[in-house]
Amino acid sequence: VQLQASGGGLVQEGGSLRLSCAASGFTWNADDVIGWFRQAPGKEREGVSCLSSHDGTIYYADSVKGRFTISRDNAENTFYLQMNSLKPEDTAVYYCAVAPFVTLYADSYIDWGQGTQVTVSS
Repeated sequence: VQLQASGGGLVQEGGSLRLSCAASGFTWNADDVIGWFRQAPGKEREGVSCLSSHDGTIYYADSVKGRFTISRDNAENTFYLQMNSLKPEDTAVYYCAVAPFVTLYADSYIDWGQGTQVTVSS
């Protein structure tokens, strides 16, 4: 499994970005859970959101509820993280990963993609 996160960049506070997570070498199966994580310099990796392919269950970290939306495009074999009302504290490298069950606990995720940098200026 090879995952690639993309769509990061530099944006002003209050702006929006949409991150994409594309898979190569396999097709998402019915039980896959996709998670978005982020890691800021000097901080631990933080679970941001996850989506169950099985039943559509979604989790969000409290820090992003109401601002971020996770979604999936089955036809494109791609997952997305729409990020609105961005804040400087959202600045981090964002990663997508696959897990066998719904959780925001990073150690439960098996396959990790390369990250994409998101920088929010004040």
